[in-house]
Amino acid sequence: MRITSIVLVGAALVAAGQPALAQDFLQLYRRVNPAVAVINTVERGASGTGGQVSFQGLGSGVLIDDTQVMTAAHVVQTADLVEVQFVTGEAIYANVVASDPSRDLALLELESAPMDIVPVQLGDSDVADVGSQVFVVGAPLGLTHSLTVGYLSARRSGEAAGGTLADDVVILQTDAAINQGNSGGPMFNLDGEVIGIVSYIMSQSGGFEGLGFAIASNTARSVLLEQNSFWSGISFVPLTNDLARLLNLPTAAGFLVQNVALNSPAQRAGLRPSTVPANINGTDLFLGGDIVLAVDGIAVAEPDARNRILEQLSSLSSGSRITIDVLRLGQRQQLSYLHLD
Repeated sequence: MRITSIVLVGAALVAAGQPALAQDFLQLYRRVNPAVAVINTVERGASGTGGQVSFQGLGSGVLIDDTQVMTAAHVVQTADLVEVQFVTGEAIYANVVASDPSRDLALLELESAPMDIVPVQLGDSDVADVGSQVFVVGAPLGLTHSLTVGYLSARRSGEAAGGTLADDVVILQTDAAINQGNSGGPMFNLDGEVIGIVSYIMSQSGGFEGLGFAIASNTARSVLLEQNSFWSGISFVPLTNDLARLLNLPTAAGFLVQNVALNSPAQRAGLRPSTVPANINGTDLFLGGDIVLAVDGIAVAEPDARNRILEQLSSLSSGSRITIDVLRLGQRQQLSYLHLD
């Protein structure tokens, strides 16, 4: 009988606390929601018939400074046009100023500061405990400024992404509902601080199944604000082992260029995108574009080449020139890129 009393008292305490918690989320949402943005993009991609077509993309982002918006790299990496829209209806064009696809992070610079929007703060993701409550605001399936609530389920390394992200990335797992359109949006703690940038879900059905993942805010701070990772404007498929042999590469590895953003460093360097659809050993890709073999003397086949190339590019100063060795239509060529701020 005593045990029953304890259970009932505990239940009463929980029930009494629920309205206060709901009120807390209401106030938190009202405070941070204006800084959450919808990101609309226009980019070109292979049409599937040997040409290119333009298509629109959708993601989320968060204002962390007067004119700076954090988002996911896969939302904007090869975008020709980026428009950031706030809850007030104000839409502002933006440029990608930093990006690291291997960590799925990007930083946008708005052409002007939004009116009457207060940026949110980046929190310390290292002190976010597994089991603590979090919430996500974004545009799942185009439903803008949607709030979902859950828990921080686990803390993982980039290996949890199945090889698509760098191993040193810190990933926060959550059961807060995440769907297409949430990508790039913020994960908040209960202080209203950003502790993660939404990246991807794991799903058998294609919809949310309780496994959502965000890149930790401390990783984002380091990659985008401290290192200022170079935005290239290309997407590529790594070619190693069987793919490298099947495509007759003269080296052990290369980057097969898929898309190239308009007015990006990659376009100014003369890199060509792929346009011919193919499936090789179960891998869907497009062929016909340049295959990057080396960047400024760093061969793609060398250990840790991707990180070393990104570090080299991120250290460029205005007026610096680099070389890019490519395989184009079976012939080796060397391209040159002049970096201008």
